[in-house]
Amino acid sequence: MGFQRASGVLLHPTSLPGGYGVGDLGAEARAFADFLADAAQTLWQVLPLGPTGYGDSPYQCFSAFAGNTLLVSPDALVEENLLDKSDLADAPSFDDARVEFGDAINFKNRLLARAFENFKRAAPVALRAEFESFRHEEASWLDDYALFRALKESHGGKSWNAWEPALVRREESALAAARERLREGTTAHEFSQFLFFRQWAALKSYCHARGVKIVGDIPIFVAYDSADVWVNRRLFKLNEDGSPRVVAGVPPDYFSATGQLWGNPLYDWETKKQEVIAWWIGRIRGTLHLMDLVRIDHFRGFAASWEIPARDQTAVNGRWVESPGAELFAAIKRELGELPIIAEDLGVITPDVEELRDRFGFPGMRILQFAFSSDATNRDLPHNYRRNVVVYTGTHDNDTTVGWFNSVAGKDSTRDARQIERERRYCLDYLDTDGAEINWDFIRAALASVADTAIIPLQDVLGLDRRARMNLPASTEGNWSWRFAPGALTTEIRERLRGLTELYGRKAKTA
Repeated sequence: MGFQRASGVLLHPTSLPGGYGVGDLGAEARAFADFLADAAQTLWQVLPLGPTGYGDSPYQCFSAFAGNTLLVSPDALVEENLLDKSDLADAPSFDDARVEFGDAINFKNRLLARAFENFKRAAPVALRAEFESFRHEEASWLDDYALFRALKESHGGKSWNAWEPALVRREESALAAARERLREGTTAHEFSQFLFFRQWAALKSYCHARGVKIVGDIPIFVAYDSADVWVNRRLFKLNEDGSPRVVAGVPPDYFSATGQLWGNPLYDWETKKQEVIAWWIGRIRGTLHLMDLVRIDHFRGFAASWEIPARDQTAVNGRWVESPGAELFAAIKRELGELPIIAEDLGVITPDVEELRDRFGFPGMRILQFAFSSDATNRDLPHNYRRNVVVYTGTHDNDTTVGWFNSVAGKDSTRDARQIERERRYCLDYLDTDGAEINWDFIRAALASVADTAIIPLQDVLGLDRRARMNLPASTEGNWSWRFAPGALTTEIRERLRGLTELYGRKAKTA
């Protein structure tokens, strides 16, 4: 489908400011939507919104369908009389600059448990009816997810493959007994999901009223320790005991000399193709209920996936195995109509990936930070763009633009000093700048380009250095925790972004 000329900002809700250790869906989210609208931005891109597990990565979630209840706003619960203001008085003293996942999760979970008790005791009839309607409408995934989380808690957080064999195999009698034994816990998880979806719907409506659309993100793979794999073992390449035979990753690339070993289980396209397609249709349908547009992460995996033996410690010894992407997207399109999908076509891109992307008219991605590594033929240079692409200054996996420009060999970079200096000189010549405001040079280049869509990470709008990086691929510590400071969205920044947006014709047309 065609995309209108537009621009927006990439910011995950966890990175919003606020007093509870992590950004949420409350007042600060609405204030950010106001900033976007006032700066003439029409897109807010987020990372996956699922419940995160070990490592706190939004790309490793306990469910492809559930929401991250860490994002539920405590203040909104007070407004709805599900909490009392005094319930928030014992909040820890959180760091404004970083998400403190451990403390924030513990605090939020206590509040959610208290809200559930208050709901059971004194909720209005209308709210009870709304909850029951939610349970009915989302039962296809909610029942299993709530049981999965309750069982995980009752097993001390252990992965599902370490539970009793009857539960691992999902024997009906064992599941029935667990549902009865854990009824209170499963209902509590259902209620927490209800709160998330309710608050998200309210925020989405607020964004729409301000002319802002939401761009979501679907990781192609799901986490092994997830309700998705536990419930649908037959759809993945697993051994008889449930352990993975092969896992996902990518070969050596810009980010890592030994590749990236993600560890996700791979779909069994060879023997369960139609069932996997049906599961994907449900997944896309559910995501488009929450989002206006969707970026599919690692799109090239729909042409072929890098399969790595599960026993390996790096991604070096993988192999490409074909995937039936054309058949999958044709089926999704038949079921759901035109698909507002952005294809994350980064990494090792071969003609079959490009053909799949173009057959369905999905825009690919261009990254300005990748533009200066070769010569004038580089596809990431703005003069080589076509209209049907989405240009980013960088993504959540890149350093900030200021951090990239000031890179030092060996400091979270696979480039040597000579490469870094050559790219820096080419960048300065190409953008005709002295680099004093390199973030705004990149923003101008992206917005001025012919690409229909331009997305700027908020870190680049704010001109932040490498300390504001969201994620360093192939690393396991310090990721996903950046937050922007209260008061950072100044009038000067808003007006400067608005001016460039209007100058290059990306402001939304009014009727």
